Amino acid sequence: PNQYLSGGFFWMTQGNSSYNGLQADLTKRMAKGLQFRANFTWSKNLDINSGLTGAQAQNQPQMLLDRTNLRRDWGASALDVRAQSTISLHYDLPFGPGQRWLKSNNGVVSKLVGGWQFNTITTLLSGFPFTPTVGANRSGNGDTRNPDRPSFNPNFTGSIITGDPNRWYDPNAFVLPTVGTFGNAGRSILRGPGLQTVDLSVMKNTRLTERFTLQFRAEAFNLLNRANFGTPNPIVFSGTSVAAAAGLITTTVTPSRQLQGSLKLIF
Repeated sequence: PNQYLSGGFFWMTQGNSSYNGLQADLTKRMAKGLQFRANFTWSKNLDINSGLTGAQAQNQPQMLLDRTNLRRDWGASALDVRAQSTISLHYDLPFGPGQRWLKSNNGVVSKLVGGWQFNTITTLLSGFPFTPTVGANRSGNGDTRNPDRPSFNPNFTGSIITGDPNRWYDPNAFVLPTVGTFGNAGRSILRGPGLQTVDLSVMKNTRLTERFTLQFRAEAFNLLNRANFGTPNPIVFSGTSVAAAAGLITTTVTPSRQLQGSLKLIF
C-alpha cells in the first residue's frame, strides 16, 4: 500500500452473500378459547459486508479490510442471528355467559367474571456477531476508518467471551499485528448478548348496552425486566496497550419493564 495516501475511498459494485436456514412453525388455531403459535429459525447468513455506513450496521466496520482480497471479509453477516424464536398465546378465560364456568346470566356476576382475555408474546434471539478491531490504521494502508483487525494471541487459553457486560470479551485473546501487516482475526468472529423478552396483556370487554362496550387493558412490556444489552465496544487496543473500554457495553436494546393500563369505550 502507498503509505502516503490517506483517507482513500474505494466504491465497489461487488458483493457475495449466502443464507441457509431451517424454519419450523407450530400453530394451534382457536379452540375452546385458546390459540397459540410458536416458530423457530436456525440459520447462517454470510457475506463480505452488510452496510455502506456505520449507521446501517453498527456491529461491523464500515469498510473492507483489504480491497485486493475480499475473502478476508467473508464471514457472518452483521444481521446474522443463528437462532430465533417467537411464541405467542391468546386465551379467552372460561368464565361467564357462554363459557364453561360461572355461566350465570346474573347481570352483576356476568359483568364481573365474563369477557376476560389473556395474551402473551415471548421473543428469544441469539446474539449478533461483531468484529474486534485494532482502533488504528496498523496496516498503514491509509484507511482512516480503521477496519484493521488484531491477531490471535497464540498463548491465550480459555474462553474469549466472558459474558460480563463490563468486559464482554477478554482482550488478552488478541495481540497487535506487526506494523504494515493485517491481523489474522476474521470478521464477525465474536458474538454479542442475546435477547429475551416477555410481553403480557390482560384484557376485559364488558358490554354495557347493545351499542356500548367498555374495554379494560393491563399491559406489561419486558415483564421479567431483563437487561438486554447492546453490542460491546469492539476496539481492543488504545495505542499499543489494551483499551480500558475494550468489551464494555454501554447500551441496552430494549427498555426496562413498562406497565400501563387503559380504558376504552367502544360504540
